Amino acid sequence: MKTHLFNLLKLAVTVAIIAFLFARVDLSAMAQHLARANGIALLLALALYFSAISLSALKWEILVRAQGIRAPFVSLLVYYLVGLFFGNLLPSNVGGDVVRAYDLVRASGRAEAAAVSVLVDRLMGMVAFFGAAVVMALLATLTLARGSELEQLEIATVVAATLFVFAAALLFSRRFSQRVKGVFALPCLRPLEPMARRAFDALQVYRQSYRALALNVALSACIVVITTLVWYTIARALGETTSIFYFFLFNPLIAFVLLIPISFNGLGPKEATAVFFFGLVGMSNEAALSMSLIFHLIVVLTSLPGGVLWWRERTLAPQQDKEPIDLRRD
Repeated sequence: MKTHLFNLLKLAVTVAIIAFLFARVDLSAMAQHLARANGIALLLALALYFSAISLSALKWEILVRAQGIRAPFVSLLVYYLVGLFFGNLLPSNVGGDVVRAYDLVRASGRAEAAAVSVLVDRLMGMVAFFGAAVVMALLATLTLARGSELEQLEIATVVAATLFVFAAALLFSRRFSQRVKGVFALPCLRPLEPMARRAFDALQVYRQSYRALALNVALSACIVVITTLVWYTIARALGETTSIFYFFLFNPLIAFVLLIPISFNGLGPKEATAVFFFGLVGMSNEAALSMSLIFHLIVVLTSLPGGVLWWRERTLAPQQDKEPIDLRRD
């Protein structure tokens, strides 16, 4: 019951913010921005975003292989797309991760290793994201005429990044895990001890896989760059000439604000922060709002193949059982 109420609250927040933004813009001017959008540039933005999805599947594959799971890249890309599809349908920000982990578990039979690969993939992506957000918050404060307005955001990014690094360090800490182990002595948790031990062992694999972690972070940084180029390409499609520097400046900051789960899949707060940030450098509210809505549409469109793939698998499932993939270690 509480979950349903929270989801309804997030939907209400989304509707309220969008309604507020639409009330503050000239709808006719916004319609003109959308009408004159360059279709070829928008297709390029769509292709760029799909390339970011492919890189996301590739960086996940690196971590999956480190666990000794020999999953083909194409299969992981399918799982990733299906996860994105449900991530755009489900109100939870982690819904897509749960779906792709579940698909890998079904294929490999190794629940803990599959789940940990998704968890670490998310963590390494956050490392790249927080690094970019902290640097860009500092640059925004120093370079923008109204940078003093962003000082609180800079402090928030530094605090959030510090807490995240501390939490990630605890997750990989053997000493911390030994202390947590005592919790499973409780009668109600004792049946979960074998699963927890396997999850810990799967997590410790990455303590010796520095190359896999470094490659994952590097690819995550590339994804930050590509999504920035998506924003810039959309702006150019709308005829905006704002410097590309500001897109690199604002993209991680907009994403940082979206970490607060107060809306349905970020719709609403993303548009509000885009209007605010790009307004600092002279972009009109109409153009910024149009750009953000198009970006969200691209996110939805690129996830639709996941729905098609999920439906195809669902219709074929009664006809044949899925064979487990080769689990031989490297």
